[in-house]
This record gives sequence, C-alpha cells and structure tokens, in this order.
Amino acid sequence: MTYQPLVSGLVLTKAKSMNKFAFSSSATRKKAFSFWPNRPLTLQSSSSSSSLGRFHSLSQPFLATYRWHQTTRRYKPFRIISISYKHAHQARNTFNVREWRYYGTQGTKPDHKEKSIHAKDDTNSSYNTTTSSSYNNNNSNIKINSSETSDPAVLGWVDTHLPESFKPYARLARIDKPIGTWLLLWPCYWSTALASASQQAYIPDPYLLGLFGVGAVVMRGAGCTINDLWDRDIDQQVARTKTRPLAGGDVTVPQAIAFLAAQLSIGLGVLVSLPHMEYCFLWGAASLPLVALYPLTKRFFTWPQLFLGITMNWGAWMGWAATYGSMDYSVLPFLYGSGVTWTLVYDTIYAHQDKHDDAKLGLCSTALAFGKDDDEQKKVLHGFAALTWLQWMAVGYNASDFLAFPYYQLGVTTAYAHLVWQIQTADFNDPHSVMARFRSNSTLGAIIFGAITVGGALQ
Repeated sequence: MTYQPLVSGLVLTKAKSMNKFAFSSSATRKKAFSFWPNRPLTLQSSSSSSSLGRFHSLSQPFLATYRWHQTTRRYKPFRIISISYKHAHQARNTFNVREWRYYGTQGTKPDHKEKSIHAKDDTNSSYNTTTSSSYNNNNSNIKINSSETSDPAVLGWVDTHLPESFKPYARLARIDKPIGTWLLLWPCYWSTALASASQQAYIPDPYLLGLFGVGAVVMRGAGCTINDLWDRDIDQQVARTKTRPLAGGDVTVPQAIAFLAAQLSIGLGVLVSLPHMEYCFLWGAASLPLVALYPLTKRFFTWPQLFLGITMNWGAWMGWAATYGSMDYSVLPFLYGSGVTWTLVYDTIYAHQDKHDDAKLGLCSTALAFGKDDDEQKKVLHGFAALTWLQWMAVGYNASDFLAFPYYQLGVTTAYAHLVWQIQTADFNDPHSVMARFRSNSTLGAIIFGAITVGGALQ
C-alpha cells in the first residue's frame, strides 16, 4: 500500500534584517489542520557558535513532526528541528534541515530525510530556493515566504500541556498571548491602588486584585472571541491573523458562540463578587456594548484605536467603584483619559503590522490615518504621549492629599520616558520591532502601578 504524506512541503520564512526562521506547512495547510491541531515548534541551532542562536516558540500551524516512542510503541509529536548554519563563503546561506514526514496512519514508520536549502539573501527579503534532494511526491518543494508572523505564542504550555480539544479555544481566547490581558488589567490595578492610597493603605486590596485578575483574563478572552466572530472573513485575508481558530476552521461559529456564553458567564460571576455589587454591576455592564462594537469600528471609524482605548481602559473606573461604591470625578477622568491616549500610542504602533492588508481591504487604522511619513506620524504619537503624561500628572495634583511628592511624579515620568522610547525606536516597517514595543507596555503599566502604590505608601 502506498501512503501519501499528510503534510507535504514546508514554508521557510525569514524576517528582514533578523536571523529568525520558521517552518509551516505550505500548500496542504488545511489538510494539516484536519490531522494535527496547531502546535508550537522550538527551533534551535545545532551549533552553539551559529549566528542563528535559539529560536522562540511559534504558534502557527508549523510542520507536525513525529518520532517513534519505544516505551509506548506509538508515534509522538517531535517538536525540535535542528538547523546547521554553514559558514563557508560559497554556502553562507545554506541550511541543513532534518525533516520527519509521517506517512499513512498510526503504525506506519515515518520517512526521515535530509534537505539542504539554499536561500538567496537580498535586501527585499525575497528568497529563491532549490533542494539538493528530490522526493517522489509532487508537493515536497520548499517555499520561502517573507511574511513571517511577528506575533508568536508566548505561553508554550497551551500547546504542550492542554488536551487537544481545549487548544483551539485557548488560542481563540489568546491565552497563549497574555499581553492583551495585561493591557486590560493595568487600569483596574491603577484605580484599585489609587483608591487604597486614599484610604492610607500601604498595599492595594489583594482580594480586589485577584478578582480583577480573573476578570481580565476572562473578559479579554471574551473580547477576542467577539472580535474573531465579527472578523473571521477578514482574518482569512490578513497574513498575521489567517491562522486564528475561527479563520482557520479549527472552531466553528456555533462553538465560538457557546464558548463566548461560557466566558461571559464567568465574567458575570466575577462582577457580582465585587463589593458594592449593584453599583459595580451597572458600571461593568455599561462596558459590554463597547466590547461588542469595537471590532466593527475599523470598518467605518477612521480612528478605531480611540474606540479601543475607551473600551480597554474601563477598569480605571472599576477599581474605585469596587472600593467606595461611588466615583471621585476630580481624579478618575484623568486616570481614564491617560489610559485612552496611552492606548492610542501603543495600538497605533501595533497596527503597523497590518497596515498594508488594512489598506488593501479598505479597513481603518490610525497607522494609516496619521499619515504615510513615519517621522510625521511619530510627531503625532509624541503628542499623544505628552498628553498621557500630563493626565498622569493631573492625577497626582488632584490626589496630592494621598500621593506623596515626588515619588509618584518620578514614577509617571519614568513611564513617559518609556513611551517616548517606544515611539522613537520603533521601525514601523519591521513587524518584529513594533511587536516588541507593543509588548513592552506591560512594563509601562507596572511602572504606573508601582508609582501609585509607592506614592500612597510614603504619604
């Protein structure tokens, strides 16, 4: 009996000006989906002296590789591919790739082969390849694609430890990419710390911090599910998002809706567990229309990142509401407004990954609205960064009774310097550069939280 490879071919991608490579199935991507759910691969250089170094885990549907496990007598996923970098002048862009192919069904021995990839390096990240060995099937050519994702999974345990049936839902909720959870959580923590400082408490209420932590994980996941339900057709046409569970077919629409109902139920449980439950419920429920409508704004609103800021920073109201059952409108509007303008900065930087796809699809983005010239666009972002700092300073001025000078002011100025660094050093044409700056905002949020906490404790 002749077996055909379930995954035929690889895609080797190289980021411009960076020694990063990744492998994924090529022409048979959908067929690979049906046999093997997305699994991360850790790529590691076979030589410690190699300039490639160690690769990070990636969340794309990369080549499913198998090896024979002697103890269980079954084929196990094999996640390491060794790449040897040849330093010889005539072959400086040549890599040896050891590829496992799984033929047929369980019990059939995989076919192990070695290929040599010759990559032509040029400034446009366009690569031509030839293979040093031939295969008996027609789909075994290795292709090179310059659109490597800049948004890999961060938490590898999602793919290595969760049951197979849970993995698509974890990816749908972006559990493997926690930066969004942090960006939703920090305004909640700022508000809670501010309220605790007004009570002359040395540390914010741990109970509230725990509830907001759970709520941020659940509601960020719900927001991602809603976003992917609205955008599943668009996501299929965008390089960075086309492998998301709904766009890739790993999760159906009815399954996603049922999952969303479960997420919202847990979120409701967190909301009714907050002190001053009725007051918090009204404020929390008021954010739901924003969460539901945000994905649509990119279709008609020139600045969808502004709407995102209004949505993502709703927690700036919630921490104080849970502490007092009321609002202090002399302080909180500035705290909330600082979060909105902060979001405008970091999400505009983030949006540069998709600006070409957005323009082609007719979608709106501040990465497009702020102009084509990078220097001019950075001036706009510096303006919003300065406005963010001024609002942080206004919080300190209006809360001077319980935030010690100059500790709080030094902290928020440090955060402002971090924001300036992001803008000034971001390469808007390098997806890896903008993603690194975007993810660094978890640190910025922690700086503000620390500034409020220390300022309150030392007053």
